[in-house]
Amino acid sequence: MLSDRSIKPSSLSIKDLPWQILWNKDKCTLCGSCTAVCPIHAIELGAFRKRTIHLSPSPSPDRIGETPPALSGKGDGGLGRGGVNEYSVYHGIRQRTDPAYACIGCAMCSMVCPNDAILPARSDEKDKLKFHIDRGGQPRSRGGRRNNNESLLDQIKFIRISMLTDPALDAGRHEFEIRSLLGRVLSPEENLKFISENGWIPPVREIYPLIIGSMSFGALSPNMWEGLQLGVTYLNEEMGMPVRVCTGEGGCPPRLLRSRFLKYVILQIASGYFGWDEIIHAIPDMKVDPCAIEIKYGQGAKPGDGGLLMWYKVNKLIAAIRGVPKGVSLPSPPTHQTQYSIEESVAKMIQSMYMAWGFRVPVYPKISGTSTALAVLNNLARNPYAGGLAIDGEDGGTGAAYNISMNHMGHPIASNIRDCYLNLVKVGMQNEIPIFAGGGIGKNGNLAANAAALIMLGASGIQIGKYIMQAAAGCLGSESDRCNVCNIGLCPKGITSQDPRLYRRLDVDAVAQRVVDVFLSFDTELKKIVAPLGRSTSLPIGMSDALGIGDYYAAERLGIQYVV
Repeated sequence: MLSDRSIKPSSLSIKDLPWQILWNKDKCTLCGSCTAVCPIHAIELGAFRKRTIHLSPSPSPDRIGETPPALSGKGDGGLGRGGVNEYSVYHGIRQRTDPAYACIGCAMCSMVCPNDAILPARSDEKDKLKFHIDRGGQPRSRGGRRNNNESLLDQIKFIRISMLTDPALDAGRHEFEIRSLLGRVLSPEENLKFISENGWIPPVREIYPLIIGSMSFGALSPNMWEGLQLGVTYLNEEMGMPVRVCTGEGGCPPRLLRSRFLKYVILQIASGYFGWDEIIHAIPDMKVDPCAIEIKYGQGAKPGDGGLLMWYKVNKLIAAIRGVPKGVSLPSPPTHQTQYSIEESVAKMIQSMYMAWGFRVPVYPKISGTSTALAVLNNLARNPYAGGLAIDGEDGGTGAAYNISMNHMGHPIASNIRDCYLNLVKVGMQNEIPIFAGGGIGKNGNLAANAAALIMLGASGIQIGKYIMQAAAGCLGSESDRCNVCNIGLCPKGITSQDPRLYRRLDVDAVAQRVVDVFLSFDTELKKIVAPLGRSTSLPIGMSDALGIGDYYAAERLGIQYVV
């Protein structure tokens, strides 16, 4: 015990930690719930020795012959004559100060405490933990999003309100078709020419513009993944909303591949090719085609890096689906090892995926937001096999990434989408190749407003991941680096853990219900924004004259109105 408490270069005081545990001894009943539920063991039960000093008056003349306290066995502890020490032992909660067990502020302890006796509080001292998170020579990796709470999308206003010149609509009384298209959209003349030359036409899907983006079976817990799938199925079959969910890399459960619900799923193939043996073998047994195939080349939160599923999460089931040994980390290469250019990608990957499903399923790539996005788009525009382009901006969340990648790399999604859309306008293809935007949408809770802004900047649809985790399952992580232990499988809510002791905390039906609630709420808010524009039959894609912003330089960059 003494060696654990010896002073080392990385030794910190509780004051130096970003989160401090406030414990009320009088309220605590020592039930142990808080220490049992803490995902990183930041607190422990401890025995405390308390010294109490009792001072007695100086001895009176008639007591001079009595034995002094120092000789009676109690001692005065150097207090001088008349002082007595009494020692008592009590049990309580102790916060650990080792950087490896630093409190993450998830507040699970306060959620389970029956007496409100414990609570984490953010320190008012400058965070010194950041200087001690590279122990073992490894930079820190974490889940979540970048450590800032700013968003350009939140500054955009919708300034075009129809009054007399256009027929404004009542969002509460008019019927709206909030739909988008996924796939290469050719004109009727081009379709006839294409089918005569190739014997098929590019497939197109009508979908809801809000897509649940790629979060893999493995990154998410079984309960979370099942809850998402259940919620999406209910939205499609009971509410008539063609919502789609992307699997992320890592395949999916075999029973889903062979069910009729596969049509609500976008299958992702990434550079690790994890789970694709199972998918390819299941093609002859598939009752329906998947909605689309997404080929991932990059992620916005860690551009230039591949994916990473750390060994903490690779249990027997995940290992079997991915075709790897149990308990090993699964890094994906930064690039697909069989392609070295976007031209080669279209020629090999995209065409082979089209052929695998008999040219019935749209195929499109997903890339990180970057200054090279225009080059990728221009190459895709020349080949009708590309069914669209998904771009993931710098604020996208991730299951595991280094701090340096999350906080200092990437491209803002708003300007990237705008550049790509205006480039399509120049060549007259703005209605032909759909662009889907992701990365930090709804970061501050303004999901519908952020989505509408990106649609009016040129996006055909929006992908969300972290938002649905926060809204549907109550993710406790934040952009101020609270919690954010998604990468090591210790999620206190059981959202991103493969440990049954943790993911059993998550109610599958409750997650599904919240998914439905999120989409119904989003639908109402998006209609409220779109209605004043007089658009009821189509999304206002690229309708940038309806946007304004109070930042002059942002207005110039995005080509929208400057308003103050």
